[in-house]
Amino acid sequence: MPALHPVCPPALPSASGRGLPLWLRQRGALHSAPADVAGGREGGDDVDIHGGKSGRQGWRQLPRWEDKAAVGGDVVYVFHGPFAGDEHPPDCDQHNRLRFTGDTLATMALTLLRGMRTPISFRSNTGLFFTVLQPRLARFTTRAESAQATEPKAAPKSIQLATKEAAEQKTQGFEAIIGIETHVQLSTVTKAFCSCPYNYGSQPNSTICPTCMGHPGTLPVLNEKVVECAVKLGLALNCDISMTSKFDRKQYFYPDLPKGYQISQFDIPIAKKGYVDLDLPMEFGGGHRKFGITRVHMEEDAGKLLHSESGSYSQVDLNRAGVPLLEIVSEPDMRTGIEAAEYGAEIQRIVRYLGVSNGNMQEGSLRCDVNVSVRPVGQSEFGTKVEIKNMNSFSAINRAIDYEISRQIMLHKEGQAGQIVQETRLWDESSQKTFTMRKKEGLADYRYFPEPDLPEVILTSDYIDEIRKSMPELPEAKRRRYENMGLSMQDVLFLANDDNVAHFFDSTIEHGADAKLAANWIMGDIAAYLKNEKLSIDEIKLTPLELSELIASIKNATISGKIGKEILVELIAKGGTVKGVIEEKDLVQIADPAAIEAMVDKVIADNPKQLEQYRAGKTKLQGFFAGQVMKASKGKANPVLLNKILGEKLNAS
Repeated sequence: MPALHPVCPPALPSASGRGLPLWLRQRGALHSAPADVAGGREGGDDVDIHGGKSGRQGWRQLPRWEDKAAVGGDVVYVFHGPFAGDEHPPDCDQHNRLRFTGDTLATMALTLLRGMRTPISFRSNTGLFFTVLQPRLARFTTRAESAQATEPKAAPKSIQLATKEAAEQKTQGFEAIIGIETHVQLSTVTKAFCSCPYNYGSQPNSTICPTCMGHPGTLPVLNEKVVECAVKLGLALNCDISMTSKFDRKQYFYPDLPKGYQISQFDIPIAKKGYVDLDLPMEFGGGHRKFGITRVHMEEDAGKLLHSESGSYSQVDLNRAGVPLLEIVSEPDMRTGIEAAEYGAEIQRIVRYLGVSNGNMQEGSLRCDVNVSVRPVGQSEFGTKVEIKNMNSFSAINRAIDYEISRQIMLHKEGQAGQIVQETRLWDESSQKTFTMRKKEGLADYRYFPEPDLPEVILTSDYIDEIRKSMPELPEAKRRRYENMGLSMQDVLFLANDDNVAHFFDSTIEHGADAKLAANWIMGDIAAYLKNEKLSIDEIKLTPLELSELIASIKNATISGKIGKEILVELIAKGGTVKGVIEEKDLVQIADPAAIEAMVDKVIADNPKQLEQYRAGKTKLQGFFAGQVMKASKGKANPVLLNKILGEKLNAS
């Protein structure tokens, strides 16, 4: 196995004050692994370390963990100590047992990921010690079990919240500054400056022409739909729209840029000085955030390089060359990976609501380049900025930023801040690290000058007002409206996350359904069905009208909730009406007290032994009797009426 390298090293002070980083490795990736462990020579948990020279087996025994946050399988931990050969680590006794007090481990950070279920063996390098810990329970918490009986148990926390708190703990004394450049590929029928179509997945070089190939003598013609999309997005991001803007040539050489320059916008973008509002997910602690938008500008995309497996050559696919893009540049207002990931998710929601892009990161329709720097708290000057690329999901953005923040803080704490240089780094998903792609000696000289082949873009107030009136309700406005309905923030975030789900919900309550009940059905049974079948809500046969009818039928006691779930599955898969399914399968709830009383009398008479046990104090048997009545009624007995009659009969003297 290749040597493991430390990642995100927090300073772990030992009992004598010397630094000792601790590491957690899962699925081939290293993460900082904290634990608030009560210990020490007074009776806390011991961490046994067995080490030796390079090539020898090493392992250590970790403290016990409480049953709180769900993580399954083996968890592999790596301990990195400042020692070599057969030397004892600092604070070890003659048995190589290292003792920590609770304060010693208080600064360590936690990232919990799903582990591996297959046994793994490691060989230790000098100064590296490994273990595979098979948890007795399938759940962990951020607090280790203390041997002291007086130690109060920690309240259960979600993995996400524990990770958030741990990340904040790691940055004590430092502040991260994060800005994002987001490229949105527009869903126009043709490219930005020619009539070629663009379809993701087309055969290489099948949708090109002399214009997008950069042949001499060709002239670009602006696609007016690109301007419309840019104005829509600028308004959605609360930007000032430029009544007059222009295109510029951005000069640089790259093999997939056939013209040797990119048509973009430099000093007069079409939109600027905006902001975006969002709500953080509840599992990360919730809260409202407002992030500034510096500018939104129009430009064209470059082609794509297809690298050979051997790496000896690359081929160029120009299908993407000339595809219209909108670049959104944020202010450096974000401070954590979670905030940055949620900013990207909100941009995705907005472009999907507007219909200007499908926002699919896997297809490259939405790409985020993140700029990260750190500085000591209280310092006004920004630190050295590092750009991170190659992140194809919002969770990857979160993890890449948290890694980079920890890497830079480590260098600051070790007195090596000079090693933080302005560069572009790539995020590697398999190792959960960033790697240098290219250094940046300074600001690139793109030699911008006005595009001579395109006129200025001049807008009118009437044009902007017309676009403003055509815009749909946006995610932020929808969230506030749902919140005013009395829905919980968890409901609000779920429903507003997808425009199709929000439309389905709105249509359901327009047909008279209670908002909370409609939200519960959509977030519960319907969402579970969609996930299992890998469908979207607009692909099922259930209509908002029939969902509202189903809710009404349960509310007026025509059917029970249990029967309602059965009807729902049939409506989702086959369609139809609630009334039709009820009549076809004779599912009308039995609400006649006399009919239910007769069934209760029969069940009690058929089970004298259970009746005797119930009256002797085994009152939980009421559930048994209720189940027998439900079985006899084929699930159609009104449960409220059933329990009332059953209770009276069982307790009758």
